[in-house]
Amino acid sequence: MTNPRPRVAIAGMSIESSTFSPHRSGWEAFTLRRGGELVAHYPFLADGAPLRDAADWTGVLHARSLPGGAVPADVYEAVRDEIVETLRAHRAEHGPYNGLLLDIHGAMTVVGMDDAEADLAAAVRAAVGPGTLISTTMDLHGNVPRELAEVSDLITCYRMAPHEDAWETRERAAANLLSRLRAGGAPKKAWLQVPVLLPGEKTSTRIEPAASIYADVARVAELPGVLDAALWVGYAWADEPSCRAAVVVTGDDEEVIVREAERLGRRYWDARDEFAFVAPAAPYEECVAAALASTARPYFLSDSGDNPTAGGAGDVTWTLARLLAEPAFAGPAFAGPGADGGTSGEGVSRAEGDGLSPAEGYGDDGGRTAIYASLPDAGAAREVAKAWSEHGAGGAVDVEAGARVDDGPHGPVRLRGVVEHVSEGDPDAGIVAVVRVGGLRVILTERRKPYHLESDFTSIGLDPRGTDVVVVKIGYLEPDLYDMAADWMLMLTPGGVDQDLLRLGHHRLTTPTHPFHTFEQEPNLTPTLL
Repeated sequence: MTNPRPRVAIAGMSIESSTFSPHRSGWEAFTLRRGGELVAHYPFLADGAPLRDAADWTGVLHARSLPGGAVPADVYEAVRDEIVETLRAHRAEHGPYNGLLLDIHGAMTVVGMDDAEADLAAAVRAAVGPGTLISTTMDLHGNVPRELAEVSDLITCYRMAPHEDAWETRERAAANLLSRLRAGGAPKKAWLQVPVLLPGEKTSTRIEPAASIYADVARVAELPGVLDAALWVGYAWADEPSCRAAVVVTGDDEEVIVREAERLGRRYWDARDEFAFVAPAAPYEECVAAALASTARPYFLSDSGDNPTAGGAGDVTWTLARLLAEPAFAGPAFAGPGADGGTSGEGVSRAEGDGLSPAEGYGDDGGRTAIYASLPDAGAAREVAKAWSEHGAGGAVDVEAGARVDDGPHGPVRLRGVVEHVSEGDPDAGIVAVVRVGGLRVILTERRKPYHLESDFTSIGLDPRGTDVVVVKIGYLEPDLYDMAADWMLMLTPGGVDQDLLRLGHHRLTTPTHPFHTFEQEPNLTPTLL
């Protein structure tokens, strides 16, 4: 008689939340998946995949959001409570689950709460009981307080930034879970927090020292007596005591996992001053000057301070206002139907009334092209869509847009130009409009959307490869853009995910944490065996 397949549940809540952004990630931000739809979301659980047939998988509830601001307490509590109630109901009807895959990010902030994922994990543990193995899979930019590590029988995170191994990590977490269900019992964990908190753009595995450190993480995971090894960078744009780097080495050989956890933690600490930005980084003026002086095309500039994939509100206009004032992007005059039904032959490329002046040394003859991706403003997007429906391509528009959520660095900008494209029904952005102001094409969206793929541009009629300068709201370039860029720079701009961490105003971090505090002595990097 063969043993029955283990019963494994899948649940979680995933978001990266900046506490320095005024944005709030309510219900509209989350995609909810349950039941078979949730199971089918994981490529490694597709019909015919080895892991699919290794267990009976039950999708409970998973809520996933683009990074943003803090989650309102009622939204978090509703998700947590549904997960807990569903698990309890299943347990009462069918008995305890053998295992549970807890899919979280690790940097979720809930209004009025610290360490929300630890709270979620504790609630899940109470619902499934002590006999169910919980395998937690995380982003490497998450935080790992002791409570989360204790509740999780197994815990792991990505080893690549950018996160090209996101699905591989989830599959590893599931495979480790099934392996331990066959082997019988939870392994030991050596847990250590390292008092360092750096942004992802300084800890990319594309360059040293992170490249070698994360290669070492993979090496440790293959040692005899070790099941898995993980190193978290932590999340730099939240102000909570647990925000710092962490190491967990999991396995059965206590001596090995403790030794290797300490060695990884020590290596990360010793390299703390070696971490540098993944690309040349400079303020706006230097970046634009470099892009215009270069012959490399397309030249990408990363508008990092309002990166929506790190938790920025997405509608900060500080950079766009300056691009609108650049003489290099003044471009040829446009012709199209004006508001009175006539035509306008005047192209306006300046952000009127904002007091900006063109940066020195760029010339004033225009003729350069640029794309700005992107600016969310539902009202402005609908207004442009209306102009498109009335006049089609080339119709004149004059709208104020942006800074509806985060107006700290700069207020709304005036987009006075022509409509080149409008589409509706984008699953992330809703309405997407392209407004040309001189040589600058501004992507205006109904909802926040990051632009990570070449197809994001070409699908709306834009040619990034044929454009001089492409400005994206992002940190390090995602693989598709990185491969497309002839050259690029990280632009240090203000916003809720400002790369200048010291000017954000953290005041609740555990003291001391590098680079925020001075260390009187070397930190204790002795792991705790859980």
